[in-house]
Amino acid sequence: MSKKKKKIPSNVIAVNKRAGYEYTFLEDYEAGISLLGWEVKSLRQVKVQFNESYVFIRNHEAQLIGTHITPLLSASTHVDTEPMRPRKLLLHKKEIAKLIGAIERKGLTIVPRKLYWKSGKIKLLMSLAKGKNTHDKRQTEKARDWDRNKSRILKANL
Repeated sequence: MSKKKKKIPSNVIAVNKRAGYEYTFLEDYEAGISLLGWEVKSLRQVKVQFNESYVFIRNHEAQLIGTHITPLLSASTHVDTEPMRPRKLLLHKKEIAKLIGAIERKGLTIVPRKLYWKSGKIKLLMSLAKGKNTHDKRQTEKARDWDRNKSRILKANL
C-alpha cells in the first residue's frame, strides 16, 4: 500500500501550511514582490523558508519580513546576499489603505500563505486573518481526523 502525496501545482514555490492551523482566513490578497536577481534564481530552485514570515505595513508600504531565501553557491561574489532582508510588496494604495484599516480597527493580522509563479512573475497570496483559539484548533483537528477516517471506511467498503 503506497501513500499518495497531494500533488502540488508546478507554479507553487512555497506554502505556509502552519497558517491554516493558527488562523481563520477572512479575505485574500495577491501581491507582487520586489526581489533581486539572485533571489529569483534561488526561488526557481525552491530555496526558501516561508513558515515564520509575516507582513508588516510601515509608511504606507507593505513588507514581507522573516522569509529566508537561501543564496545559491553560484551567486556573484560582488553581490551582497542578505537572506532575511525585508522585501517590499507591490499593492495598490486602496488595498494598502483597506489593510491598514482592518488591522487597526478590527484587530486582524496579515498572514502570507503561498508564493507562486504567475505569468513569469513571483506573487504572494496573503490573507487578512483572525487568530484561532485553542478550542478552534481542536475542532479543526477533529474534523481532519474524521475526514481521514471517513475516507478509510469508504475505501474499505468498496
